[in-house]
This record gives sequence, C-alpha cells and structure tokens, in this order.
Amino acid sequence: MQYDPIKRSLGSVFNKSTSLRRLFYRLLDLLLLRSWHIRRELKRWNNPEKPHILDAGSGFGQYTYRMSNLFRQARIKAVDVKEEQVADCNGFFGRIGRNERVVFEVADLTRFDEPSTYDLVLSVDVMEHIEEDVQVFRNFYSSMKENGMLLISTPSDQGGSDAHDHEGDEVSGFIDEHVRDGYNIEEIKEKLRSAGFREIYARYQYGKPGSLSWRLSMKYPIKLLGVSKIFFVVLPFYYLLTFPVSALLNWLDLKIEHRTGTGLIVTAFK
Repeated sequence: MQYDPIKRSLGSVFNKSTSLRRLFYRLLDLLLLRSWHIRRELKRWNNPEKPHILDAGSGFGQYTYRMSNLFRQARIKAVDVKEEQVADCNGFFGRIGRNERVVFEVADLTRFDEPSTYDLVLSVDVMEHIEEDVQVFRNFYSSMKENGMLLISTPSDQGGSDAHDHEGDEVSGFIDEHVRDGYNIEEIKEKLRSAGFREIYARYQYGKPGSLSWRLSMKYPIKLLGVSKIFFVVLPFYYLLTFPVSALLNWLDLKIEHRTGTGLIVTAFK
C-alpha cells in the first residue's frame, strides 16, 4: 500500500487555514504513539539556554512545531528531501510568525554536514528509508556540538510498521517505502558507535498496548481511506469511539518497559 498519497491527502485537507493546520498537529500528537515517546524524551533533555536544533527529515513539520513551542529560544533548521513539503512548511511557519527562528530547507541527509552546529538532532521515522544509514549517522555526529544529543524513533526488526504483511502468497507492506524492515537494537548501537557516538541508549516502543493502539488509530483508518475518500466523513465518528481506548493504550506503552516491540527510541551523545 502506498502510504504517502494518503498522507498528502490528509495534509491538504488540514492545510486550508492556520487553525486547521494547528489542529492537524495536535491530532498527530494525540494519535501517534511515537509522538508520546518523543515528547517525553524532549522534556527530559537537558537543553542549553539557546539551543540549535536540527529536525532531520521534517515531513509535515509537526515535530518542528512542537519543539518551537517547547524551546522558545531555540533556532531550528528542519530539512526534508521533498521540495513541496519544505515550501509548504516555510509558508505556514511564516504565517504564524516563527520564520525568524525556524527555517525549512531541502537537503539530502546522506550529504548534509554542518560541522559542530547543533545541540540536538531529531530523526523521526527517517532512517528506515535511507540505505546509506551509517553515512547519515556520521553526518549527524559531525554536525553536532560536543555533548549534543541525537534522538531517533524508528521501526525495530520485530515487525516495525507492519513492513511486510502476508496476504495469501503475496507480501504487501502497509508501508512499502522502507529500505529495511527495522533495526535490531544491537545493530543500531553498533552503527552509531562506528559513527563516533558515545552513551547510546535504546529501548523498545510499540509493545503489545502500543501495537494495538497503532492498529486502531492509524492502520485501519488509513486502509479505509485507501479504499475510498468517502471515509473522511466517517473518521470523526470513528475516532470518537476509538480514541479513549487508543489514548489509554498509548499511556500504557509509555509506562511499561517492553522486552520487545515494533519500534525503537534511541538516544546517543557526542
């Protein structure tokens, strides 16, 4: 299933006004379990007074928006390979008056290197799309200041994002743009060490409660939208019924230390 066209359709619906765009970001914060985990790690970060932050693979810009709220003195650069998303985000952040401290640019992370610039590098659901991952980790390391933190959210090798669903004799991934199914914990730690990082911590997210929440809040609705856009009309009623359950499951996933899970949260320091 092609996930990107669905995301673009949803983005276009909520991009009709700044109020709808803010609502879209809020909904993503509430529905996406990874947002719960990232939010906790950002609140724990011992940030300097005026941090420089890189959002590496910014997508719709929801994490840049959250960080610009959380760190009011921060200077944030958000980069993505998709020109239309970069232009769209620059326009939105300009309209809400944040373009003096937030900028979006087109960049290829395999070539991106701004030595000793950033206190924090955030990478959410990006590394599973990039073949040359070790080169990107080296670029992150080079671009970070001493004692800077790298924060990664990515699928694990325990079935992250249903990268391969088996239907009959065929393999049809719910998200089929990935170049790898996910990372083994020791694998990603070793790759980060080889890039120069120290103090590397990795833990599972999307354990049993989180995986169930993801199916309720993301997989099933997006599959319905893939069938017909008429389901846009049904979505509000669907979420009225399922969100309380999903929110409880997300909270449980955040509180439980999982022995396994379909996602990873990784922090590493320079």
